[in-house]
Amino acid sequence: MGFEETVISEKVSLFTVDGLSFYLQNYYVKDWIENSMILLEVGDVEAYYHFLQQLELDKKYAGIRLVPLKQNEWGKDCYLVDPSGVLWHFADFRR
Repeated sequence: MGFEETVISEKVSLFTVDGLSFYLQNYYVKDWIENSMILLEVGDVEAYYHFLQQLELDKKYAGIRLVPLKQNEWGKDCYLVDPSGVLWHFADFRR
């Protein structure tokens, strides 16, 4: 998905893309994961959706699901459910 990983320790990594970063730790709590969503605002969600399609993540990782683009009154979005169940929300808001 374009992130660069920096390993901080055996159980913590920093992921960076386009000057934005988040930390990910090896700590699994099912209830937390199933209720987690990460929203990334992208400049062109259509282009990003096609980029995600080209990665063919569903063929590389079990449980990945890419939900097609949807037009909303506030802009467009698409979703990706990762193997652990986290919902990744990619959006392009109208300004």
